[in-house]
Amino acid sequence: MLKTALKSLLSHKRRLLGTSSAVLLGVAFLAGTLVLGDTIRAGFSDLFEEANAGTDAVVRSSDKIEFDGESEAGLLDQSLVDDIRATDGVANAVPTIERSGQIVGSDGDPIGGQGPPTMAGNWIEDDSINPYSIAEGRAPQTSDEVVIDRGSAEKGDLHVGDKTTVRVPDPVEVTVVGIATFGESDSAGGVTFAGFTTETAQDLLLPEPGQITGVLVAADEGVSQAQLVDRIEPLLPDQAEAITGDALTAEQEHDIQTDFLGFLTSFLVVFAGIALVVSAFSIYNTFSIVVAQKTRESALLRALGASRRQILGAVIIEAVVVGFVASALGVVAGLGLAEGLSGLLSAMGLDLPRSSLLLNTDTVVIAMVVGVVVTLLASVAPAIKASRVPPLAALRDVAIDRSAASRWRAFIGLVVAGAGTAMTIAGATAAGSLPLTGFGALAVVAGVVLLGPIVARPASGTLGMPFARLRGMSGRLSRRNAMRNPRRTASTASALMVGVAVVAMFTVVAASLKEYVKDTVDSSFNGDLVIVSDNFSGVGLSPNLAHEIAQLSEVKVATGMGNAALRVDGKDKVATPVNGPELSQVMDLDVQEGSIADIAGPTVALSEKYAEDAGWHVGSVVPVSFADGTSQDLTVAAVYKSDDLLGEILLSQETWAPHAVQQADGAVAIALADGVSLSDGEAAVQAVADRNFAPDVMTQEEYVADVAAQVDQMLAMIYVLLLLAIIIALMGIANTLSLSIHERTRELGLLRAVGQSRRQLRTMVRGESVIVALFGTVGGVGLGAFLGWALVKSLTADGIQAFAIPLSQLVVVTGVGALAGLLAAMRPARRAAKLDVLDAIATS
Repeated sequence: MLKTALKSLLSHKRRLLGTSSAVLLGVAFLAGTLVLGDTIRAGFSDLFEEANAGTDAVVRSSDKIEFDGESEAGLLDQSLVDDIRATDGVANAVPTIERSGQIVGSDGDPIGGQGPPTMAGNWIEDDSINPYSIAEGRAPQTSDEVVIDRGSAEKGDLHVGDKTTVRVPDPVEVTVVGIATFGESDSAGGVTFAGFTTETAQDLLLPEPGQITGVLVAADEGVSQAQLVDRIEPLLPDQAEAITGDALTAEQEHDIQTDFLGFLTSFLVVFAGIALVVSAFSIYNTFSIVVAQKTRESALLRALGASRRQILGAVIIEAVVVGFVASALGVVAGLGLAEGLSGLLSAMGLDLPRSSLLLNTDTVVIAMVVGVVVTLLASVAPAIKASRVPPLAALRDVAIDRSAASRWRAFIGLVVAGAGTAMTIAGATAAGSLPLTGFGALAVVAGVVLLGPIVARPASGTLGMPFARLRGMSGRLSRRNAMRNPRRTASTASALMVGVAVVAMFTVVAASLKEYVKDTVDSSFNGDLVIVSDNFSGVGLSPNLAHEIAQLSEVKVATGMGNAALRVDGKDKVATPVNGPELSQVMDLDVQEGSIADIAGPTVALSEKYAEDAGWHVGSVVPVSFADGTSQDLTVAAVYKSDDLLGEILLSQETWAPHAVQQADGAVAIALADGVSLSDGEAAVQAVADRNFAPDVMTQEEYVADVAAQVDQMLAMIYVLLLLAIIIALMGIANTLSLSIHERTRELGLLRAVGQSRRQLRTMVRGESVIVALFGTVGGVGLGAFLGWALVKSLTADGIQAFAIPLSQLVVVTGVGALAGLLAAMRPARRAAKLDVLDAIATS
């Protein structure tokens, strides 16, 4: 039976290729994701090891507040450096200052800020500790000199001797006196770096002279890192700690894996999983058709003495071979896909550190096992069916699978879909539980797949009516062919349905997010103009920007809003420092108690939900501590309901200023003076923004459009990631049609013999494909819209209050699905039209 199975497999190379392609692409996505993750992880590991190569110990503040994947640590006194340097076993100790700073290129645009951090600090003179090396020029010596990394120099078209600006976030004019490399690389994994003298860095980046962010320590020969830390620790004040260089590297690797890299890998694995699910449908359908076509062959083997177990084993062997070969090729293709994913991230501005592509053994094992297992699981039902073929079947024509959907299937499908719908609605509304919504959504998808054969016949009949009316007999035959085998139609369309459902779901979620932003801005923002920091890893906006704008005669009020890391009642939080009287003139936060204008001095304002959960109200005392180790009691001055734009905690700027290491605003809200037109006000404000190298000034409508563009950019990336699943589904349709044409060779020959032209035959095959594609697309759009609604509603507790159905986009998705079905049928239709009439009629 082994030889028989292998010969059967090799004798149908076209079928082998069609079956393998779905597995190959699904495994390629999974392997590519794992390869990319391992490659970036290795790149970060090399980066951290190189950065810390000359450092045996690090002294830093032990006071740290973490928020939104970031952290804010306290500062140390520079006098600590001399004490450490004098310690036995210390070869050298140097102060380090690291804060945010953004280099401006020769074209006037800031460099970076859409991925790796933009850093500024002090240039370390000790070459053994400093990971940067001067490649051109020299180290900075005066307050207006700076060394920049070669990567930034190339991106900004800057050279030694050029004058430029570094935003810290106030713009500082400097002269580039040196260009440095990070080890052998142009930059530290895309991080931009501007190095000043230590005194200049303290003056520009820290609140007071004599402060530093840490101390880098090198040990004498023969002194281990652990011994070095033990000797340093007795010298440290209570708010400082010492760790080894190896511990620092391990900590950095863990942080990047836990936060960014872990999320990125999980995000991509989800789409790889979708592609594999779609692959499973295609594999199942292919094996089902193959088993139906091999019914007489299986019956003859049974008649010759083969047992049910041997027939089952033969199909399983074929599945294992297909799964193994396709998975092996998928691993190889995954290397190319990893390069493509890396390019996609780079196109989005995420220039991540990476080494050469890294293919680990565990990646190969995981991809191979997943590919083989998915293929096996998808082939189990067809294999069992093949084993049940009776020997007498060899005496009659049973090549076509005419099995109808059972009542049990309908009952189970209704129960599963009904239970899933109930869970989804409960999670989206009353319970407000995202996990419950997710489990319900999976049950809904399973139920819809189970019910597919039940609804395939009437749905195909309905969708095929236009073809029957417009394309004559060819159209009627297309409709009947789609209706004749509902199980096959449903399983073929299910692969496309899953892919389209995910597309539709994200389309609905994106439209709802844009509607939510519009509603929030319309209800909360009373100003005329806004400037928003346009990067998430840059330095932000200068606090002086709002003050300069406020001095304009065209402006009534301009107020800045930033981020403040603090610990409220023992929990790490991020608050928004504001000027209460100014904020009340440009924002309507739906105040429930007190007044936003009362936020001044040692006061705080809280969102209604946060205040209720904590049991606070106007007049309550809130204990707050900061990253510098100080604590303060703040009095609640207001409780507001609308926390979508500014978050759940507001505190006064004068309260935050003494504790801020590097003050920066994230946005500036502006109200124009009476009688000033929007265009005149925008022009005046833009002139000030340009002097500060700030982003473009936006009106309320432009800000909403800008956010919508960012959502669309993310949606476009999701569409690209889903494209592979859609391609797999369309290949499944094409493969099904090809196998179906082989199955119906005699039938097609008879149609040609009674007068059907080649053009009519092509029209019939294409029409059948379009009907199947429409069945999957329409079902996917409906399912995706429902799941999108559920996902949006389940996020209501997180602030998402709007829901929108993008009808025009969903219509486009449906049209694209029909067009894709037409394209999928092109090759099978041509092949059918080329059949020799006499040979086709003679086929048994």
